[in-house]
Amino acid sequence: MYDVIVVGTRVAGSPLAMLLARKGYRVLAVDRATFPSDTPSTHYIHQAGLGLLQQWGLLDQVVAAGTPAIRHLNFSYTDIVIKGFADVSADGIDAVYCPRRTVLDKILVDAAGNAGVEVIHGFTVNELIFDGDTVAGIRGQVGEGAEQEFRAKLVIGADGSNSTVAKAVGAEVYEGSPAACFIYYSYYDGLDWGMQHRTGFGEQQFASWPTNDGLALVAVMRKRDRFRDFRTDPDAGVQEIVSQIDPELGVSLKDSGKRVEQFRPMLYPDNYRRRSFGPGWALVGDAGYHKDPFTGWGITDAFKYAQLLSDLVHEGLSGARPMAEALAEYERERDLQSASTYELTESISGLSLSPYYDSVFRATSYDAEYTKGFFGLIAGIYSPEKYFGEQELADLYEKVDFPAAARHVSKDGISA
Repeated sequence: MYDVIVVGTRVAGSPLAMLLARKGYRVLAVDRATFPSDTPSTHYIHQAGLGLLQQWGLLDQVVAAGTPAIRHLNFSYTDIVIKGFADVSADGIDAVYCPRRTVLDKILVDAAGNAGVEVIHGFTVNELIFDGDTVAGIRGQVGEGAEQEFRAKLVIGADGSNSTVAKAVGAEVYEGSPAACFIYYSYYDGLDWGMQHRTGFGEQQFASWPTNDGLALVAVMRKRDRFRDFRTDPDAGVQEIVSQIDPELGVSLKDSGKRVEQFRPMLYPDNYRRRSFGPGWALVGDAGYHKDPFTGWGITDAFKYAQLLSDLVHEGLSGARPMAEALAEYERERDLQSASTYELTESISGLSLSPYYDSVFRATSYDAEYTKGFFGLIAGIYSPEKYFGEQELADLYEKVDFPAAARHVSKDGISA
């Protein structure tokens, strides 16, 4: 009998299992995959997420794996250009890192095992075990082997957007919106672009950042209705998008860039929040909450809410409070803490800015201090309420002498 079974051992499941094991609980973690292995990802870890890796004693391993430090970011949205970096975070993080998932996930899985988690890989969960309405365990097998049964006080699904656990418990979506775009990405040799996040006219975007083994990830986005045409010649499509947004980098890609791996096409699932707790079960990571990859918050949020859930599960298992009450607080706090990021991602991931966001980002690009705030917002170390505060925006517009007719200080109003 386990205290907790975690289904899924990537960026949400492994940290959660590790943290619970470090608290002294008996934890089983299972995954269909074996490690190291790849999975679609933006790779980007914000300073807030890196702070958690450092707190868990794992950041040094990410750095030691040869993951390049990034200390300058280049953002553009049509003709709005914002360049710079956030201040050093409170825990001393002065860079961001974009490790390949073959590197990061293996570090996390190994950390869970080292903490005492019993890990079974290559394991397919066929069904959940119920005791009345309460989830009591899992049934499944490794490969074609005999079916096995494991029981626990709590089963947590960390198994992604197509979560087996979420389906088995009927976890309903209570907030959501359609996904806007598709993504193609691969890895290139010969490019030294640093970090680029560039959205151009015509609803198209490319991003690039250095990752392990001296390679650069290059990704492009367009609206989903253009996916069929794009996939006929993705190399030409990538070249076209980069060249149209930044002709100089387009020449660099053509003359020096060598794609060294196959393309990873992604039609991302819709944005959603699912009910993420019930009798004997909970959901974490993309199993319970997903948003468009445009803002790159997937890994960082997986870390944040794995930490949150581990703390509250501990309260339930230790008897400090009823488990149902603790899990309800987890969902409530997750939604509250992620609300601004979720709303921002929904608003800008369609590759066109509303008048409000256009005015905010355009004015930001004129002021060095507010630019610092922009990158602090991205890093997760600057309050969204402060960056988007009506008084703060009004002061910014005055400071940079922004045209009065274009001064949007709230999503619903215009300052004349």
